[in-house]
Amino acid sequence: MTAIQDIPVNTIDGKPAKLADWDGQVALVVNVASKCGLTPQYDALEKLYRQYRDRGFVVLGFPANDFGAQEPGTDADIAEFCSTTFDVDFPMFSKIAVTGENTHPLYRALIAEHPQVDGPADEFREKLKGYGMEPNPAPGILWNFEKFLIGRDGKVAARFAPSLAPDDAKVVEAIEAALG
Repeated sequence: MTAIQDIPVNTIDGKPAKLADWDGQVALVVNVASKCGLTPQYDALEKLYRQYRDRGFVVLGFPANDFGAQEPGTDADIAEFCSTTFDVDFPMFSKIAVTGENTHPLYRALIAEHPQVDGPADEFREKLKGYGMEPNPAPGILWNFEKFLIGRDGKVAARFAPSLAPDDAKVVEAIEAALG
């Protein structure tokens, strides 16, 4: 199996990259969407990035259109939205699939390494059902803004439910512990 850090991805402006480009840092990998009820999490993600980046922390945003077609735009549209609406400065990547048969290899590896979601996944799953939506079964990605925390060692340290805000005490404590 290829190490998570060695799986090829593309930046939002189409340049080849790998998570290895951030080796030795603590990374929060998030599947994002511009037209989701959770989209305001961009603000908290950017604040976390600015607060901890000097200590070796990075947020890595992966747009995905897998849930309710809530990321319909092109990479250029997404980049413009993130910049003008949330002043996003953390690295963003080309749109990928995070669920289904076309799931990007990065997300297949993240899920395989940490299949259990930390946080209120069951509550969120029930909330989605209440809206008439059928959530992905575990261990698949539940919805937009699911978060994987990768430690300096390149291993997934935690996986947080979409509804757990990036600035929730549980997430912040995990980031601080990973930063050391």
